[in-house]
Amino acid sequence: MFRISAYSRLLKSIAFTLLMAGVAVAQSSAGAKRPADVPADFILTPFGYFHPSCVNHLAKEDVLREDLKVIERKGGTTQPLKCAYPHFEADGTKVVGDLKPVGDGTKPPFIGHSWIEYASVHDVNDYEEVYSQWTVPPAPASNDGQTLYFFNGLEDINDVVSIIQPVLGWNGNGLSNWSIAAWNCCPSGTTNEATPVSVSPGDQIEGYSFSTCGKGTKTCPTWDVVALDDQNESFSQLIDTPNEGQTFNWAFGGVLEVYNITQCSDYPAGEESGYGGKIGFHDQVILNDQYVQINPSWTISNVSGGLTPQCNYGGTKRPQVYLNY
Repeated sequence: MFRISAYSRLLKSIAFTLLMAGVAVAQSSAGAKRPADVPADFILTPFGYFHPSCVNHLAKEDVLREDLKVIERKGGTTQPLKCAYPHFEADGTKVVGDLKPVGDGTKPPFIGHSWIEYASVHDVNDYEEVYSQWTVPPAPASNDGQTLYFFNGLEDINDVVSIIQPVLGWNGNGLSNWSIAAWNCCPSGTTNEATPVSVSPGDQIEGYSFSTCGKGTKTCPTWDVVALDDQNESFSQLIDTPNEGQTFNWAFGGVLEVYNITQCSDYPAGEESGYGGKIGFHDQVILNDQYVQINPSWTISNVSGGLTPQCNYGGTKRPQVYLNY
């Protein structure tokens, strides 16, 4: 069973904020699929294309130990944490090494995924927990080999080294359906995923990341990341996943990331019917390092300009975060 602090159990019916970050890479043009420079055996993840040997799948009770550069497997065996290959961004750009911040550090890090829109907030203080709920949409009306990701997350705006996030994905993990998974990318050039779980349209998802340290700890070394389906009570979790020395002061209340959108019907209908869907991230909660709930003033960033196709992009705060597509 996933570990939740006593405080987190009290908050389980509320909802936290979301995760992760990445630079908006140009969306694929109509009909385009895998970039020509990306080898055929590379795997698509929420962070771009990775060689299969660099995508680590963590089962329950496996622990990622960045300090020792290993994964401790259940039963006592260890697996070296290393990657001998570069990875590729959504547009096929080759990347060597770990994630690094871009420019002045006020933009999402350049991690090779195609962000369309996101809600974010950052502070001089750090966050100890981020949580939200959202509903699994229907399957998209058309299937052009597209991949969709919805998530929340945490990063360090001053020193982007890795990302922790619970993710709802369509066509993720090679599955032609919806699934959830907890991720930590990209220590030692690898991307690390907990066991993915299939979910169904209409299910309510809870996604949250919380520190394993007590009140007042500014930079907690380990975190738990959980994606939970309330209907079937299945979950995907990373336990004691490392912070890579970061102070998580950058929160994302909702992110839409896509690959290979050919037409607007490649998106699902949203929580409200009619042309142009939307997804809501409800009951969001962020806790500071004193475990006090704060009310973030989200900034909605729409980075879809010039992309093809142009759909119903945009976002609102009312007061929850809604992302349109």
